[in-house]
Amino acid sequence: MTNPTAAMLVIGDEILSGRTRDSNMNHLAKVLTDAGIDLCEARVVSDDQPAIVAAVQALSAAYDHVFTSGGIGPTHDDITADAVAAAFDVPIDVRDDARALLQAHYDRAGTTLNDARLRMARVPDGATLIDNPVSTAPGFTLGNVNVMAGVPAVFEAMVASVVSKLAHGAPLLSQSWRVMRGEGDVAAPLAQVAQDFPELSLGSYPFQKDGVYGTNLVVRGRDASQVDAAMAQLQALFPV
Repeated sequence: MTNPTAAMLVIGDEILSGRTRDSNMNHLAKVLTDAGIDLCEARVVSDDQPAIVAAVQALSAAYDHVFTSGGIGPTHDDITADAVAAAFDVPIDVRDDARALLQAHYDRAGTTLNDARLRMARVPDGATLIDNPVSTAPGFTLGNVNVMAGVPAVFEAMVASVVSKLAHGAPLLSQSWRVMRGEGDVAAPLAQVAQDFPELSLGSYPFQKDGVYGTNLVVRGRDASQVDAAMAQLQALFPV
């Protein structure tokens, strides 16, 4: 069985300028790996509607699922919802169910649901809401595109809600072996093991400790017996 595929679209000038460090991609990758959904591509685009529209359309056509982060807040530069609506060529407006959620939230807080906050209730026609247990303002799913907040705590809560409803595939298994030898020394034997196990992914990740070069050898795959066999071969080649 082929695993479902996914892509991530990170939206925001603050990411591209270096002002904000993105952690959402790493979190999503881990969650999807555990769920057996292959994250195949990630893009970062600015707060520019044509750029967002183009990226959404390309990724939506190429993968089973798309996850976006950023750009659904109350300020003028939060344009993701409009861009996704444009990508699917559907209208967008304040929706009653989203408005009711926000109204109840701000009533409890003793705060006014002003025009800026009401922007967060604008949802494209045909979309379903994504629950936000952290700060109430919902995300939404339109087609195969899941539109979520950029704030990590909110993003992570929304991801949990969305991924729990998706069909899962076989989880990716991983084992690693720490070798106190440089990549140049391990490259040829590692390549031979990779050739012996073409269905697995083998990688090498160098490090330096106390002036000595070392390499973490990593085996990834979905067949536990093959992962075990490849790792046993690496351990025999590079004993501690």
